[in-house]
Amino acid sequence: MRALQYTTIGRAPEVVEIEKPVPGPGEVLLKVTAAGVCHSDDYVMSLSEEDYREQKYPLPLTLGHEGAGVIAEFGPGVETGLRIGEAVAVYGPWGCGHCLNCSKGWENYCTNAAAEGIRPPGLGSQGAIAEYMIVDDVRHLVPIGDLDPVANVSLTDAGLTPYHAIKRSLPKLGAGTYAVVIGSGGLGHVGIQMLKALSGATVIVLDVSDEKLELATHVGADVTLISDESAAASIREITNGLGADAVFDFVGAAPTIATATAVAAIDSDVTIVGIGGGSAAVGFGTIAYDAAVRIPYWGSRSELIEVFELAKAGKVDVEVQRYPLDEAPRAYEDLHASAIRGRAVIVP
Repeated sequence: MRALQYTTIGRAPEVVEIEKPVPGPGEVLLKVTAAGVCHSDDYVMSLSEEDYREQKYPLPLTLGHEGAGVIAEFGPGVETGLRIGEAVAVYGPWGCGHCLNCSKGWENYCTNAAAEGIRPPGLGSQGAIAEYMIVDDVRHLVPIGDLDPVANVSLTDAGLTPYHAIKRSLPKLGAGTYAVVIGSGGLGHVGIQMLKALSGATVIVLDVSDEKLELATHVGADVTLISDESAAASIREITNGLGADAVFDFVGAAPTIATATAVAAIDSDVTIVGIGGGSAAVGFGTIAYDAAVRIPYWGSRSELIEVFELAKAGKVDVEVQRYPLDEAPRAYEDLHASAIRGRAVIVP
């Protein structure tokens, strides 16, 4: 079968021919129908050889932690109500299944995963950008019914991650409140839609270009601003000097985090979702009183089910650029060049 693999540290990924995998005990083989491309993959491939080895990523590594497919085969011992040929999406943050957090459904915060060598697909385990993939446990599959897998596969991360971030802040986002979204790209443009569907807040969106802000307006932003040195003052003016009740930074770079903390209101939430390498300064005089800074990671399986319910109800629509598997390396070139509107999806 064909797969997109990162084979040499420091070089671009390539499409290669490898053996079709066989599911072992408890595993499921999926015939992949769609796989998403993400900045997290780009981060992994940007690591130095020393850092890559230290984090114990394998080589070669099949990329892709956003996956959807149809069940092709069950390994020995699998007991499930799912059936061969059923359309499913892959829940990505795999956990041990038996620690306290996993028992609550929070496998994204599994406390045993590192010790047991459990890694998400494409981010340590072999991923979804291939004709077939192995899923380690049937509990990491979510049926999607009639949803288009290509249009919705990105919801497994680009939908689940902002949903998890936003859901925690919804009690602060009633009518008359303000939410700021920094970055209207792959995750941000989905987050905007979720805020409009679930909250009463006025949604203010920051990004670096008119093209990015046009996408934000297209998906429902109430106010758009260029993300520059004047953005914080503009937000203060819009919010009558009070600041935003919740800020969601989907970039996570030093300048965007500085803006996020600068516009946070008293008793607000500042949620840093992006992995841009920045950090927040927290202390008296640096952020509003009782403001909380959070660093969420992915989301729970039950939240992924809720995200798909939003999609079924027409509340969330991911902007997608499609690439055939043979052109998957170009998708990463476009991602690196910020040339993708919304999310790139590989279709084997």
